[in-house]
Amino acid sequence: MEFLLLCFLISSSSLYLLFLLLRYFRFRHRKLGLPPGNLGFPLIGETLQLIAAYKTENPEPFIDVRVARYGNLFTTHVFGEPTVFSADPEANRFILQNEGKLFECSYPSSISNLLGKHSLLLMKGSLHKRMHSLTMSFANSSIIKDNLLVDIDRLVRLNLDSWTGHVFLQEEAKKITFNLAVKQLMSFDPGEWTESLRKEYLLLIEGFFSVPLPFFFSAYGRAIKARKKVAEALRLIVGKRRRESEGGEVKKKDMLAALLEGGEGGFSDEEIVDFLLALLVAGYETTSTIMTLAVKFLTETPAALAQLMEEHDQIRARKERNSEEESLQWNDYKSMPFTQCVINETLRVANIISGVFRRAMTDVNIKGYTIPKGWKVFASFRAVHLDENHYKDARTFNPWRWQQSNTGGAATATGNLFTPFGGGPRLCPGYELARVEISVFLHHLVTRFSWDPADEDKLVFFPTTRTLKRYPINVQRRRKIAARTEEKDEK
Repeated sequence: MEFLLLCFLISSSSLYLLFLLLRYFRFRHRKLGLPPGNLGFPLIGETLQLIAAYKTENPEPFIDVRVARYGNLFTTHVFGEPTVFSADPEANRFILQNEGKLFECSYPSSISNLLGKHSLLLMKGSLHKRMHSLTMSFANSSIIKDNLLVDIDRLVRLNLDSWTGHVFLQEEAKKITFNLAVKQLMSFDPGEWTESLRKEYLLLIEGFFSVPLPFFFSAYGRAIKARKKVAEALRLIVGKRRRESEGGEVKKKDMLAALLEGGEGGFSDEEIVDFLLALLVAGYETTSTIMTLAVKFLTETPAALAQLMEEHDQIRARKERNSEEESLQWNDYKSMPFTQCVINETLRVANIISGVFRRAMTDVNIKGYTIPKGWKVFASFRAVHLDENHYKDARTFNPWRWQQSNTGGAATATGNLFTPFGGGPRLCPGYELARVEISVFLHHLVTRFSWDPADEDKLVFFPTTRTLKRYPINVQRRRKIAARTEEKDEK
């Protein structure tokens, strides 16, 4: 009996202590002038609720419930730190635009270990500005038009030429984007070396979304090992190209050549290796996912697929009638308006990048609240993109909304509401390049193949947005466009 009484007293004391801690956190929360919210349990906060929501087919309840209760700015505690979540487009823009002034990037050391301290993601200040500008200069419209489009078109067709029967679309899309990234950064065509590098990258990327246990048998341990192999392979290429450049050999026109020139101050081999490694990650994973999900959404929306096919059939028929070469030209890309609607809507619905974390560099006043110095902030793009107040039937794939100019169903691709590529000084420098790659891929896919899903597949959002089964499809070759056009004319 005494033992049971003692257990009861201990349990009651523990519950009372927990109650006092929660009351203390709520009182301190109000005193600091923070947005309303709940810090959850000590230490773990609301991390488990967040992860549980993102492991479902619909991760929105975590944000939806809190926005309904507290408003578009709310306080929580996730991944070991108190964090202010923003589902407000104006607040998000304020956070993005004040990068380096009021807010700074803040990522775990595990990410730094995998990317390298000289990656664009982790750079700050004048160095980030300089490298961001350099990257933008290699991915703007004129560079794509004059130099990159021919390689994009050729490498997409090369991959699709190997397709027969059963295809895992997500896997094939990743091969395409990796080969494109290697070509654009270092002028390598697909081959044994690039495929070996890609396999190591698969292990490296798995480490980003795993528990950072340093053991060699853990996913993170394997990723660290793969990172060393990738870095060594890149280091050999950088060293070889540097010797060629110093020896007066003809320079290639790629990102590596620009890094080797260096400009003011120059760059070490280590800095170049980290920079290239991170750019390969950025250009590989996200674009391939958008390609895959665009096809999935189109397959599930037959009217949109029919309109997209008609747009691209017209481009192909015009080229064949004029006896033009098969490769796409810049004017072909610019004549794909509905394709851009499909890409916009895929970006909006899928939200490959759901938002960004920043850390307050000082006490920041925003929307009547105060974010204390040192606190994390999460600007949620997903919450804005899927808000019924901004987009009618927001959770429905509807590419036609982007053809509207009024505010009844759409926002412009450059407005505060639509931020799939971030914004401010850290706007994704490859956003235009990604659009071109996806457009070229969709063109050759729909003009060469018809397809149907080989198995039921679904979106999952943890640890990243993707399809669970790599989206398996059965493909069939389509007949030539010109031949079909002649048949219609005869009839």
